[in-house]
Amino acid sequence: MKNSFSKIMVVAVMLLSTSINAQIKNAKTESVKIYGNCGMCETNIEKAGNIKKIANVDWNQDTQMATLTYDATKTNQDEILKRIALVGYDSDKFLAPDDVYDNLHGCCQYDRVAKVAVKEETKADAAIENHNNHGNHSETTTNVIQNENQLKAVFDNYFLLKDALITSDGTKVAATSKELLTAVNNVKMDKLDMETHMVWMKVVNLIKEDAEHIADTKDVKHQRDHFTTLSKDIYTLIKAAKYEVPVYFQFCPMYNDGKGANWLSKENAVKNPYYGSMMLTCGKTVETIK
Repeated sequence: MKNSFSKIMVVAVMLLSTSINAQIKNAKTESVKIYGNCGMCETNIEKAGNIKKIANVDWNQDTQMATLTYDATKTNQDEILKRIALVGYDSDKFLAPDDVYDNLHGCCQYDRVAKVAVKEETKADAAIENHNNHGNHSETTTNVIQNENQLKAVFDNYFLLKDALITSDGTKVAATSKELLTAVNNVKMDKLDMETHMVWMKVVNLIKEDAEHIADTKDVKHQRDHFTTLSKDIYTLIKAAKYEVPVYFQFCPMYNDGKGANWLSKENAVKNPYYGSMMLTCGKTVETIK
């Protein structure tokens, strides 16, 4: 009976693995050790590591071994393990931040053996570290510059798209959105700092979807509808990554049957992309992002 059950479990695991590989393009599978204790750990580890159609983590409580299956063109083992470390779970490569580990439920606090912690460094942290430790000036500056260089083209093309919508020229808007899509596809996410990387992974597919919709039509109304959701995700991204000059988050109360819609601009003066010349100055600045 035990042998029959074991065979059934093996077949089930193989079928699950096949299903996962079918969903993830360019699938690469690896096994790594991730430290944890219980079913709660399993839930936390897999939730942190999984990204729909990009990465899947299957962690075994008994062996503490995790099977990582991921699209090798979009992520890698280190990035998956970093995300898992940032919710409290060590691997042989990355140690969770002490405060995050300390906040785990008591049953989840495993024996720690790794040595080097993963730090979710913000730009403010980098600036303080740079001020206090001139020896690390070059490394810190390089990280910030790489991050800014990766996303500058995305933000620049978003602003050009906003300007094109002001003209209400659907052909121009579509062409500009194609340039935005190219900029998004050219981002090397392994060059982003950890904070920005985590946000990027949440919004990149949504940004691509809206940019594709805008690029595939010359219907300005349809383009503007997708610009509303695109702007929400660009806002989330620019809050994490920042931009070289102050950016103004603006709001039109009239659009979408009075529900309103936001957009981002490099100018504080309102030029409404949802109505163009019809109601060019309708709206106001609701936040300045520096």
